[in-house]
Amino acid sequence: MRPPHVPGRYGPRPGSDDTTMAMLAHLLGLLTTFIGPLIIYSTRKDESAYVRDHAAEALNFHLTLLIASIASVILMIVLIGFFLLLAIAIINIVLGVSGSIAASKGQPFRYPAIIRFVS
Repeated sequence: MRPPHVPGRYGPRPGSDDTTMAMLAHLLGLLTTFIGPLIIYSTRKDESAYVRDHAAEALNFHLTLLIASIASVILMIVLIGFFLLLAIAIINIVLGVSGSIAASKGQPFRYPAIIRFVS
C-alpha cells in the first residue's frame, strides 16, 4: 500500500520527464486556461507525485482565475471589470511563468490566494 500523498513533499524522479510535464502543466494553463493542466493531472496523477502536485496546483490556479474572470466580465458594467481583467491577465502570465520555472528546477511551487478545488 502506498503512503498517503502529501503535497510538496516529493521531488521529480531522476532521469524521467517529470520536470517537463510539471512545467507544461503551468505553461499550458497560459494558453488553454484549465484544460491543459486538467489533461496533465488526469493522465499523470498516478504515475508521479511530483507531476500531480504541480498539475493540481496549476489546475486550481486556473480555475480560480476563470472564476475571477467571470466576475470581472460581470463588473464591466461599472467599468472596474476592465481593470480587473487586465490585472488577472498580468497575474496569469507572471505566476504561470514563475510556476514553470520552479517546476523545471525540481522545486515545489504554491500559487498565493487560490481556491484549492483539487488536491
